[in-house]
Amino acid sequence: MELEDDPAGSYEEAPWPLCIPGSNKLEAKSMMTFLMVRWSAIVALAGLLTACSWCRGAQAQAPDVEAAKKEGNVIVYGSVVPQSMQINAGFEKKYGIRVDYWRADSTNIMDRALTEWRAGRPGFDIVEGSRAPQIIMKKEGLFISYVPPSSEKFPQQFKEKEALMTAWRALPISILYNTELVKPGEAPKKWDDLLDTKWQGFIGMPDPSQHATTATFLWSLRKIMGERWLDFAKALAKQKPRMVAALAPVTDEIIRGEVRVGITYIKYVKQYKGPIDYVLMDHHLSDPNYMSVGTKATHPYAARLYMEYGCSLEGQTAMAGEGEFVLYPGVNPAIKDAEKVAQTMIFMDVPTAEELKKLTDDFHRIFFGS
Repeated sequence: MELEDDPAGSYEEAPWPLCIPGSNKLEAKSMMTFLMVRWSAIVALAGLLTACSWCRGAQAQAPDVEAAKKEGNVIVYGSVVPQSMQINAGFEKKYGIRVDYWRADSTNIMDRALTEWRAGRPGFDIVEGSRAPQIIMKKEGLFISYVPPSSEKFPQQFKEKEALMTAWRALPISILYNTELVKPGEAPKKWDDLLDTKWQGFIGMPDPSQHATTATFLWSLRKIMGERWLDFAKALAKQKPRMVAALAPVTDEIIRGEVRVGITYIKYVKQYKGPIDYVLMDHHLSDPNYMSVGTKATHPYAARLYMEYGCSLEGQTAMAGEGEFVLYPGVNPAIKDAEKVAQTMIFMDVPTAEELKKLTDDFHRIFFGS
C-alpha cells in the first residue's frame, strides 16, 4: 500500500525511529512526513512564543510607587499651558514628587528634545506633545515602551501597538471668534466661510511654515474637502491672516480684538477668560496628544507613575475640568456641546519628516510669496 492510501494518522503510531538501515520505502516516507509535521509544529510554536513575548512587552505595567518616590522628581516637556496642566499639582500632592515642567509648543519641544538627544544629553523624563512631532521623535529612538494601566480603558483607535507613545487627550480644532465683535449668527459656519472678504485681515492663525501642527492641519483638510484643500490654503493666504507662533496666541489675539476669528483649539474657550466662543462643525480635525517615557530618563520610575496618573480617572477628570478633551470613557470637558465635538472628531494625517519639510516650504511660498 502506498502512503497516500494510508488512512489518516495511521503511520503516526509507528515506532521511533522509523528511518533506519533496512527500512522499507513506506517507513521512510512516513518518517519524512512525521519530521515535516514535527518541524511545522516547532516553527508555529516558536512564532506563538515570540508573539506572546511581544504582547507581554506591550501589556500594561503598574508603576513602582516607592521607587518613584525615592527618585523625588520628574522632568516633563509639555505643550499644555502650566495653569491648565492640572495633573502636575495633583501628582505632587498625591505622591510628594516634584514636577519640573517646561512648556512650549509641540514643534519647539521636538526641536529641544532632538537637539539634546543628538548631543547625548537628554534632559527630559517625559515628553508630551502632538502626534506628528511625537512620531518623528519616536523614530529617532527617544522613547521606550510603556503602557499605563489606566490607558487600557481608552478607545482602541488611540492605541499604538509599539506602546512607545500613549495618547491621553485629543485636541479638536475649530474657528473661534470674539463674541463682542462677531454675533453668533454672523460667525463662519464652515472653513470655506473664512474666504468671505469681510474676514480679510481679521483672521488669526499660526504660521504654517513654522508651526508643524498648523501645517498638518491644513494638509489634513483633504479629509473634509478632498483635493480642494490646497486651493483653500491658497485662498486663505490671500485673506492676509495675522500670523503668530502657535495656537495659544491666536486666542489672545481674538480676545484682545486684534482679529475677529481664528483657527485654534476648541479647548481655549474654557481655558481663556474673555468674549470668546467656537463654531460647532459637522467634522472637527483633531490631533491626539501623547506622553512618552524617555529612553534615557533620569527618573524612569517617576516618569511611569506620572504617565499613569495622567491617564487615570483622577487625572483625566482634572484635565477635563480645564476644557481638555480626554480619552477616559464618560469624562467630558466643561464646554458646551463637548459630546457632539467628541463624536465628530477626525484624526489629522501624520506626515513623515520629509513630507512635513515639504509642507512647511510650500506654505512659506503660499503665505509669504517666497
